[in-house]
Amino acid sequence: MSLRLVFRVVAVAAVLFALYLLFQTLRQYTLDEILTAMRAIPVSHLLLGLAFAAASYACLSCFDALGVRYTGRRLPFYKTALASFVSLSIGHNVGVAALSSGAVRYRYYARWGLTAEDVAKIVLFCGVTVALGLMTLGGASLLLRPQDAADMTGLSRGAVFAIGIASLIAPVIYLVLSAFVRKPLTIRSWSFDLPKLPIATAQIAVGTLNFAFVAASLHQMLSAFAEAGYLKVASVSIIANVAAIISHVPGGIGVLEATVAHILPGAESVAAVIAFRVIYYFIPLAIGLPTLLVSEIVMKDKTGKAAASTGEDTQARHAGSPA
Repeated sequence: MSLRLVFRVVAVAAVLFALYLLFQTLRQYTLDEILTAMRAIPVSHLLLGLAFAAASYACLSCFDALGVRYTGRRLPFYKTALASFVSLSIGHNVGVAALSSGAVRYRYYARWGLTAEDVAKIVLFCGVTVALGLMTLGGASLLLRPQDAADMTGLSRGAVFAIGIASLIAPVIYLVLSAFVRKPLTIRSWSFDLPKLPIATAQIAVGTLNFAFVAASLHQMLSAFAEAGYLKVASVSIIANVAAIISHVPGGIGVLEATVAHILPGAESVAAVIAFRVIYYFIPLAIGLPTLLVSEIVMKDKTGKAAASTGEDTQARHAGSPA
């Protein structure tokens, strides 16, 4: 059996399992119960949730900006922000974000002079930034609220504490390696050129802030119904994100619902997650898709005009040259 076939089988199994989790969560409540709970969310919580989601996407734009600097290239921030937002607003909803968002990124960056190798490095750099952010915020949450994670995972407090320590040590090791090692970091067939220390430090900072804002957006939805502490919600958000990344389930559908139900059993948990999905996934997608279409038209038009101008200049030089 080929590796590609194995990947497809695992991906399909993960999606089916996620749908099962979603069904098990939703089957306990009626549509009226869920809609009533959604209408009960105060506008202030919705607006704050939207603001935190926007802050998260701003951090994700910094991922790309740092990634471009990591390749040794230079681009204006508005260009990297455009490529990041459009690619991730689509990738978050499609699933397998590294591939789906990478394809959209390439559409932009190739037009701005970056090579396929540059784009691959940016995608890998952003993936490492995601991992560093998850480990840093996750490790802090586990150490500060170990009982919450123990209750959710079934692990002992000692095991949770050990995982938290290991999660925080990993970014420290990454910083040390970035400061002193200039050769590529190679693990089997996987190779990664370590960034310089300032970029590595910025990676950890914006990676952690990104997931802190994601958790804050979810927290606003949940706190509309119950006294849910931020650190507890952050732990749930980290666990759900890790599970979603491993399973490649689009938007962590089913996984997030089942995990949040641990904090807030009832229709309110479903309503909170639906509201969060609208804010963090669907609204960006509704902006990202038209932006992709418009930018494709604009950039294609600019490319055509530039090619036509080059052709006219060439013809003019030929016409002015002696026979």
